[in-house]
Amino acid sequence: MAYNEGLARRVRKTLSRLKAVSEIRMFGGLCFTLRGRMLCGVLKDDLVLRLSPEESEKALRAPHVRPMDFTGRPMKGFVYVGPRGWAGPGLAKWVRRAVEFAGSLPPKG
Repeated sequence: MAYNEGLARRVRKTLSRLKAVSEIRMFGGLCFTLRGRMLCGVLKDDLVLRLSPEESEKALRAPHVRPMDFTGRPMKGFVYVGPRGWAGPGLAKWVRRAVEFAGSLPPKG
């Protein structure tokens, strides 16, 4: 299992009301985009979020959140949220934060 199918279903449901959301299989996981810009994703059991630099710094202070270090170095503006951080109603809150940031970016041309 490259990514948690249950988490992917919950993310899809959370994003279901938005137009211009696409899914792409990427890096052994699943990536969700909004108007061509990465929004969030699922990698193994982690929720991956793209946030503004300020929001990602705030997010890192929350329990069960850590820097995204897919390449061995932390990626600015990206965080992993572990299962205990996205369980229950917390998932919608995290996804909403990513939607706010991705929605502020121009569509990818």
